[in-house]
Amino acid sequence: MKHYDAIVIGSGQAGSPLCKKLAKAGKKTALIEKRFIGGTCVNDGCTPTKAMVASAKAAYIAKRCSNLGVSIDSYHIDMKQIKRRKDEIVLQSRNGGQKAIEATENLDLIWGEAIFTGHKTVKVLLNNGGEEELQADLFFLDIGTTPIIPGIPGLDTINYHTSTTLLDVEQIPESLLIIGGNYVALEFAQMFHRFGSKVTVLERGPRIMSHEDEDISDELKEILIGEGLDMLTNAHVTLFEKEGETIKATVKVGEDIKQLTCSDVLIATGRKAQTQSIALDKTGIELDEEGFIKVNNKLETTAPGIYALGDANGGPAFTHIAYNDYTIVYRNLFEGTYYSTTDRPVPYCMFTDPQLGRVGITEKQAREKGLNIKIATLPMKHVARAIETGETRGVMKAVVNADTKEVLGVAILGEEGGEIMSVMQMAMEGGITYDRIRYCVFAHPTYSESLNNLFMKLDD
Repeated sequence: MKHYDAIVIGSGQAGSPLCKKLAKAGKKTALIEKRFIGGTCVNDGCTPTKAMVASAKAAYIAKRCSNLGVSIDSYHIDMKQIKRRKDEIVLQSRNGGQKAIEATENLDLIWGEAIFTGHKTVKVLLNNGGEEELQADLFFLDIGTTPIIPGIPGLDTINYHTSTTLLDVEQIPESLLIIGGNYVALEFAQMFHRFGSKVTVLERGPRIMSHEDEDISDELKEILIGEGLDMLTNAHVTLFEKEGETIKATVKVGEDIKQLTCSDVLIATGRKAQTQSIALDKTGIELDEEGFIKVNNKLETTAPGIYALGDANGGPAFTHIAYNDYTIVYRNLFEGTYYSTTDRPVPYCMFTDPQLGRVGITEKQAREKGLNIKIATLPMKHVARAIETGETRGVMKAVVNADTKEVLGVAILGEEGGEIMSVMQMAMEGGITYDRIRYCVFAHPTYSESLNNLFMKLDD
């Protein structure tokens, strides 16, 4: 049995930088990966989807730019070229990451599937055949998540898509039925509508994006409906049937039953941790009721010396949070710090068009905490830069503490919403109160300049 100082399982946005950092610190390290370097973000998530979103945005601009005095008589969507471009970008990132790992001294890259056989011992089923047994003083699990496939009757009789498989289509779906109404579902919905698919979104709950404030959710729903998407809430499929080349869905909407037909179906109902085949019970690791790995606020599992980072630990499922997990664990173990996941900021951006950038707490969360708050809102149609560029859809919203003038949270639904949100995150982390922000000198004309006007909405 080969012994290492540290073994990292999974090469996502926590595992990849962590294994290199460990090796460079003098730890004999192994990285075990069963598929591709880069994890979900590089291969199935952020990188490919945002590349394709850029193509969809170009199609949208071509369709509507006459309001800017530019007329385009016709344009053509080349789905094969969109896929080629996406694949090239993914491969550039994936291959670059792999070369960096392979060039790191003191680091072994092992291709295969890891299965625990005891406390801090694993068997690796090698991709090229055979197996190895390894042990280590420290283990770091960055094993990620996979799409949840709901038990809808008839789903197994149709060729449905997940967020992974839909990235590889070379023909535009004629009509796309999307099951789910949250972030992944909505990015794909708008993207494929802009490519030319007839898109219908089914959300089981009363509204899309249930984690957002209702006014933000409603605003984005109106934007998407305004583009031509169909959206049904309080809706769920009770049966799928295959009829020739067509898929028939029986849908319960409230108390009504509807029959919908489509050429393709996307299942976007959430993700689950990939913990089924790794035999975590053999090493004393406990899972929560949803199958995610239990960790404390230092990201250590219930088995001492074994840490879980990224999506699989049930924390916020964002690339930047996985990367932050790595920095917390490494610094605590090897630099003598005492960082934790408690109260860390969780910024994120949904790349619909316009973007939704958010950080901090929502209005609903603030009221549930019983805080004395004020709410500032500014429609993007009143933002000078938005007017000049013709991108006036959306709204800026801020939640502030009325007593301390502290900014508690912002939601920016607008062009470059993620960038505007990041400006506010820096202000929030620096303790800059809203009464100072509204008199800050911002460059004109920028989107962030309208933070002046947003906070002018509040009376002292």
